[in-house]
Amino acid sequence: MAESLARIASSYRRFADHEARGRSALYEELAREVAGDQSTLSFLSELPHPKQQPNLLFGAVRYAYGTPSCWGDFHDLLVAHRDKIREVMLQRRTQTNEPARCATLLPLLAHLPQPLALLEIGASAGLCLIPDRYAYFYNNSVHIPPASEVGVAPPTFSCETNFETPIPKKNVDVIWRAGLDLEPIGVNDNDDVAWLEALVWPGEQDRLSLLRQALNVARQAPPPVTQGDLRVDLTALAAQAPANATLVIFHSGVLAYISSIDDRVALANAIADLHAVWISNEDPAVSPCDNEKLGAKRPEGRFLLAKDKRPIACTDPHGRFIRWFGDEDEEDPSRADWIQ
Repeated sequence: MAESLARIASSYRRFADHEARGRSALYEELAREVAGDQSTLSFLSELPHPKQQPNLLFGAVRYAYGTPSCWGDFHDLLVAHRDKIREVMLQRRTQTNEPARCATLLPLLAHLPQPLALLEIGASAGLCLIPDRYAYFYNNSVHIPPASEVGVAPPTFSCETNFETPIPKKNVDVIWRAGLDLEPIGVNDNDDVAWLEALVWPGEQDRLSLLRQALNVARQAPPPVTQGDLRVDLTALAAQAPANATLVIFHSGVLAYISSIDDRVALANAIADLHAVWISNEDPAVSPCDNEKLGAKRPEGRFLLAKDKRPIACTDPHGRFIRWFGDEDEEDPSRADWIQ
């Protein structure tokens, strides 16, 4: 038990230091207090390991009871509504659908032979399946509009790049798209949308505004997301893609929730059998890239973007920047500037 409590406390301190700091003062405070509060740690230890994460706990409280003002308010809510919060955490999953990640995927997607057939694993509401319907603003100077009219005002995702990043000249051409998720989020389901909004951190009003704009775009023509298990349903779904398009299987911030090494290996084997382009945008600790190519430095709070298990760039988990490694560094990202 002591080892379990220590592990959970460490994960919350890490969340405070490397994820919430500078982005959500409230979540940084809550995470630090949870790490030092035995009653909350005990509550979390009674949950399955995938249900112990900060985003799920904080999102469940906000979803059920609104945003707490401080640690004392949060703790009071948890003590008074322990069973209800546990119920929400067991029923829901962390399905943060961050459409701004499309800004960090676009340079790589645009680099592929067009048109594209996109298949997203862990698609949630499918908001990352429609990069061609959004607008982008790179380095406060390069504007890329949607590939076609979307019927409503699209969100514009701002993203900073380094010199090596190949900023596309136009949006991508997507002729087929599909998502796979254990529990798809419906863009027209008010309860599901409330859960998505509860997963946006306090203090990041811009993220919430962009999420709502992306949802409005998605509602015009909801991207198809199939309920299914990647271990058994991926191949059949991929078979529906048109032969005249580049099939791209991608996922972003998903592998951390696939705890089984066997399942990750099975996923890699399934994608290899499909002869598709595999794009992963994941925490370096769970990236499918070969470990020896990751280098000694693995900065916290950044994702590693890879194509077919080859490191391409480091990215902000919320789509705010991309740092391309460049031709020289593609095979050795340890020489890339991960820190700045």
